[in-house]
Amino acid sequence: MRIIAKLDVKPPNVVKPVHFEGLRKIGSPAETALKFYEQGADEIVYMDIVSSLYRREILYDQIEKSAQDLFVPFSVGGGVRSIGDFVKLFRHGADKVIINTYAVQENPGIIDEAAKIFGSQAVVVNIEAKRARRANDTWTCYTDCGRIPSHKDVLAWVKEVEARGAGEIILQSVDHDGRQRGFDVELICQTVESVSIPVIAASGAGSMEHILEIAERAQPSAITLSSVLHYNTVTIQEVKNELARRDIEVKV
Repeated sequence: MRIIAKLDVKPPNVVKPVHFEGLRKIGSPAETALKFYEQGADEIVYMDIVSSLYRREILYDQIEKSAQDLFVPFSVGGGVRSIGDFVKLFRHGADKVIINTYAVQENPGIIDEAAKIFGSQAVVVNIEAKRARRANDTWTCYTDCGRIPSHKDVLAWVKEVEARGAGEIILQSVDHDGRQRGFDVELICQTVESVSIPVIAASGAGSMEHILEIAERAQPSAITLSSVLHYNTVTIQEVKNELARRDIEVKV
């Protein structure tokens, strides 16, 4: 199981939102990425959380600075709308490109096209899931920091993106994001059971117990951590050590 450090970026700072709102400044992307790489992160995820919302291009100089001292996979997303955007991100240091808004709201075919050109391993689909108000066992895909519904069912969408060639899914919960009260276990379990490609569980970790719960119950391919790392609740090595004690295979 991979342990991934996730950076939510509102340039020029890494920030920490709650429900994708109420941003608190953490530090510079380059310094924060290097800190978690040195702590033992298996991968780093860099999400520009406002580029789609503001309809602006991602800031490539920030990507390049953050990537230069990393020797683990570096996944980058934010405002990706074309194959040209994929190319630019790869040229500035990304190993994988994350796409959400454009694919779910406008053109899902970009997943097929990118997978054919760059390979499935380089195409990651981010999903912002929000539980439907009138149906406790269904979730809707949202975009733009959880503001705009797509009217697509999450479990149907994960199957579609897999069929289109995506190599990985990052699954975020709008309801649980930043609250540090635990993951949406039901959502993650159902998603993991619905697809064969790797699912990266995100949103909600506030303690070691939350991390162990999602690892044992849902068995995702990876877990992304943010708040618990930024606030020094746990370190990446402590997480890996505890998972290994539970006989969960990790890179120590």
